[in-house]
Amino acid sequence: MPTITAARPAAYAFDLHTTALLVIDMQRDFLEPGGFGESLGNDVGQLRRTIGPLTALLAGARAAGLTVLHTREGHLPDLSDCPPAKLERGAPSRRIGDPGPNGRILIRGEYGHDIVDELAPLPGEPVIDKPGKGAFYATGLDELLAERNVRSLLVTGVTTEVCVHTTVREANDRGYECLVLADCVGSYFPEFQRVGLDMIAAQGGIFGWVADSMDVLAVLPTTPVLQPSS
Repeated sequence: MPTITAARPAAYAFDLHTTALLVIDMQRDFLEPGGFGESLGNDVGQLRRTIGPLTALLAGARAAGLTVLHTREGHLPDLSDCPPAKLERGAPSRRIGDPGPNGRILIRGEYGHDIVDELAPLPGEPVIDKPGKGAFYATGLDELLAERNVRSLLVTGVTTEVCVHTTVREANDRGYECLVLADCVGSYFPEFQRVGLDMIAAQGGIFGWVADSMDVLAVLPTTPVLQPSS
């Protein structure tokens, strides 16, 4: 069983047959220069630094035959799945559904809503469209993981303190063991990045474990893992 000895707060062991790589919200609206995130005054470079290591991790996970899943945060064009408490946040003209640099902001089907080209899902890799911060709320993610017998999640994506944290907390409550890859998650705010990772591993791993992607790549096989015979 592969083991990440450098993980904190302690070593993290996982079964290749029951582990999935989860890539959270690596969308143009959040990551691309000139996009919605940057239009709010954020430094998208803080998020884009994750693309390189995540590209390598994706390749390694695919080569090993791991389940790979992607999420996108966004809403139906009529905003029927966006509650007022979320819709009315932010400055007027920069709210969900308003025209943005890459189409209507966080609306499914718009250019900005989709995943950046560097990390585009391959055919057959599920993409979970979620209306909330967490990947389990109002989605079929839990059922999809159960169908594939997944119990451990390698968690990546953006942003560390919002959608990544919410998803890891949701996963923890459902009994999944989460390893968050520090160099493959990002925040616009360096302090939030540091504290967000510390919170996951605090108190003996209250929400999960934290490690770097190179630690995972070092223990992944380079050919697909055969499923155990029934």
